[in-house]
Amino acid sequence: MDLLTRLRDICLALPEVSERPSHGSPTWFVRDKKVFVTLHQNGHHQNDFPHLWCAAPPGAQQELIAVDGDRFFRPPYVGGRGWIGVRLDGTVDWTEITELCQDAYRMIAPAKLVALLDED
Repeated sequence: MDLLTRLRDICLALPEVSERPSHGSPTWFVRDKKVFVTLHQNGHHQNDFPHLWCAAPPGAQQELIAVDGDRFFRPPYVGGRGWIGVRLDGTVDWTEITELCQDAYRMIAPAKLVALLDED
């Protein structure tokens, strides 16, 4: 299964999520309004490798970069808001990607939708 299909399956499984291109890249939104994950399958700007950007809890960006700076990075534009860049070249841990996407969703979605996610 390709990166887009895997990430699409993960993101669209979350409550009230939609997908549409944003700046030429597949992007997932909560209630068609707020972005929580973007896939740059062919790279973006100076990051010339497949990767995603996702919202993250406070402090997560710094922690992940400190633990594995080869895989995690501060993305342009949204990195200042604590978002995480995740390399998707090489072996991808899809369990970890699922958890990162769910955390991103929790950061962006309203409490009512987060409660639905946490019921499962």
